[in-house]
Amino acid sequence: MDTSANVRRDVPLPSENLRHGWGSDALATMLRVLEVPYVVVNPGSSFRGLHDSIVNYLGNERPQMLLVLHEEHAVAIAHGYAKVAEKPLAAIVHSNVGLMHASMAIYNAWCDRVPVLVYGATGPVDAAKRRPWIDWLHTSQDQGALVRSFVKWDAQPASIDAAREAMLRANQISRSSPRGPTYVCFDSAIQEAEVDGQVRLPDVARFAPAAPVWPAPADVRAAAELLQGGGRVVVLVGRVSRQQADWDHRVRLVESIGAVVLTDLKLGAAFPTRHPAHANSAGYFLSAEACDILRSADVVLSLDWCDLGGTLRQAWGPTSVSAKVIQVSTDHQLHNGWSFDHQALPSTDLFLAVEPREAIAALLEQLPAVPAKALVPRPASADADPPAAAALHVADVARGLRQVLENVPTTFVRLPLSWSGELWDWDSPLDYIGYDGGGGIGSGPGMAVGAALALMDSGRVPVAILGDGDYMMGVSAFWTAANARIPLLAVICNNRSFFNDELHQERVAVERGRPIENKGIGQRIEDPDLDLALIARGQGLVGFGPITSWPELISALQEGLDAVRDGKAVVIDVRVMPGYSPSMSRQMIRDVAAE
Repeated sequence: MDTSANVRRDVPLPSENLRHGWGSDALATMLRVLEVPYVVVNPGSSFRGLHDSIVNYLGNERPQMLLVLHEEHAVAIAHGYAKVAEKPLAAIVHSNVGLMHASMAIYNAWCDRVPVLVYGATGPVDAAKRRPWIDWLHTSQDQGALVRSFVKWDAQPASIDAAREAMLRANQISRSSPRGPTYVCFDSAIQEAEVDGQVRLPDVARFAPAAPVWPAPADVRAAAELLQGGGRVVVLVGRVSRQQADWDHRVRLVESIGAVVLTDLKLGAAFPTRHPAHANSAGYFLSAEACDILRSADVVLSLDWCDLGGTLRQAWGPTSVSAKVIQVSTDHQLHNGWSFDHQALPSTDLFLAVEPREAIAALLEQLPAVPAKALVPRPASADADPPAAAALHVADVARGLRQVLENVPTTFVRLPLSWSGELWDWDSPLDYIGYDGGGGIGSGPGMAVGAALALMDSGRVPVAILGDGDYMMGVSAFWTAANARIPLLAVICNNRSFFNDELHQERVAVERGRPIENKGIGQRIEDPDLDLALIARGQGLVGFGPITSWPELISALQEGLDAVRDGKAVVIDVRVMPGYSPSMSRQMIRDVAAE
């Protein structure tokens, strides 16, 4: 997607002194050759040479610089963009301190299997070139070691030629399945060194990611036989693409084998929820009904499901899984010993180490075509509006959005843990893009801005539903939306608490026979209450709230939508009662060891 025509750009004065080349000019030119549309930066002296080259050598276009107020937001914005566009942005972070700030966002992108090009810099590696004090603090022997356990590859090249190759390799690796972030660190001395002669540019097409691998024909035949064997098939649709053609192929596959489908609220929209094969509302964990559906399967087909092993255990308990399990995933290629983001090891009977797109295409060649099934009509709402003075809940926010956004193409770029799957239907792969991967609270605002950036030419309204804790941890990311003129509707479900941890404190209190009334101590965000809309307005956004009643909610949502259509970023502070869905509450505090 090319959104450059819509984003506000600072246009630099033309530079007349481009006669002498500098190392950073070559690096900036590589960003253009790689067709990186934006670089997201929080400024730092370690990459002052590269900063100058993007502004004065390239004219701050292709790529255009987006300024953020924290390095974690830089990576989060790139993460959100990639979840929609399925291609990476570049985030540039300052030396070791900026990389430490950005590390949580890099971990989120790693767990979410999303491509992000993270570039960094270090003070001069040559100690004789360091300024006193500050360059010594901002120079590390092995800067990539900070994030090496949760990036696909990292490098600290020692020359311009090596840096160009490192940028090519990082791009190739980040975009190859399974996708993920990479990190390249540029020595500030290399950036600021003069270079002689013409900048040599590679043919990027010769360094493209490898074509996706297709499954072995024998494996495809074996999978087709299991899926057509007459038993009940349950398809777990997990990490899949945002492309409409792939969405349609998933529907065809399910219809051709007469399967039922379960989806995951941690991931993006993966299958039409109004299709008769969609068996249960999506959640962050399986509901009791979804466990019953899964346990009834004779064959389970996992399409890169997140935590297949844990999900099978949730359905079958500690006993062995009675169903035949087909796993389709390349995720195992990223598993390492530092983090347990790989989740539990699933028992499988057939393992196709390819992406779901290729496995489905191969299977469709083996399976008979069947007539398409009609989607289940949306029932007319029979719910009466809540009383004007009644306290609001998250379900009321969903109801209000349904009224205001009826027939408006909408992409949910974030949903909170308090959201329940039955509150909305997904009809296309861009209706919802999923959670953050690593559970790093504070990522929501940045990822929402990045996703909204990618959606600017789509005709869709980006909507982020955030919790107040997530909002406050990452709130300054919204300044970038105001600065760059990125339209976005953010609704904050403000329960004035870190409510997830209230559940844990209640669990501990019950086990120990202590007062559950104390669960809110050290959890409640009140006395004084935060004015979330005022904080948004202070950054140049349109802010509404605090909203405490149904009439106020409908009015704010309509005015907010009008402002988004006018190109504004909007925050609506809605005071809601705390609460999760029953399946969410049970699974967040369950004691696996006691099962």
